[in-house]
Amino acid sequence: MRDFTLVLFLFVLAVGAVGIGRAPAPFETDTIKTSSGDLQITFIGHASLGFRYGKLVVYVDPVSQYADFAMLVKADIVLVTHEHGDHLDPKAIQALRTDKTVLVGTAKCASQVPGMVTMANGDSRTVQGLRIEAVPAYNIVNKRPTGEPFHARGEGNGYVITFGDKRVYVAGDTENTPEVKAQKNIDVAFLPMNLPYTMTPEMVADAAKAFAPKILYPYHYGDTDTSKLTALLAGTPGIEVRIRNLK
Repeated sequence: MRDFTLVLFLFVLAVGAVGIGRAPAPFETDTIKTSSGDLQITFIGHASLGFRYGKLVVYVDPVSQYADFAMLVKADIVLVTHEHGDHLDPKAIQALRTDKTVLVGTAKCASQVPGMVTMANGDSRTVQGLRIEAVPAYNIVNKRPTGEPFHARGEGNGYVITFGDKRVYVAGDTENTPEVKAQKNIDVAFLPMNLPYTMTPEMVADAAKAFAPKILYPYHYGDTDTSKLTALLAGTPGIEVRIRNLK
């Protein structure tokens, strides 16, 4: 009986952690209404996110530092934005994948993970019934001491995922580039806010004002003071800033 209780507890933990039912600490979840039912978002940590949409379970940038993915619900889709270790973790992907899981990433990611479908900047494809668009993710201003950008143009993706009538943009590691600011009809946006690698609060606010997502989550923000972003966007019509635990 004791063994059965333990197994049941672990199952409830795994189900909750991707937004099915009540999510256990430390994960928070939000629910977004779509034309085809609820989209449940789980904020796993840093750049690791989980989405539950009907029977589909989607992860973006799962990394073992932020969860024991072997205990979570298996993935239908895994999206990886780029090859850096805080975004691409073959161990976490292996824990989530089944023989039906579709893995999507950049060319550099695909070189490290067998069986990954490659998407380049500007590509669009339908995966498990979801429309996915790859948006360029790169630095213009922030560079290494060598003068090389932390994220070179053409190597990283953000992804716009369409769930019913809602478009969700997970930007990856990027600045407020022309491609970011050119996004349209975004309902939910995740924009990175962590120097020196991504954006300042001012850059995030600039990008958000340009494409006006209905809901904005800063993510991958490390020790950045998120109150600066909320202050910068206070009174901006049509944009709701939500802060969740995504350091």
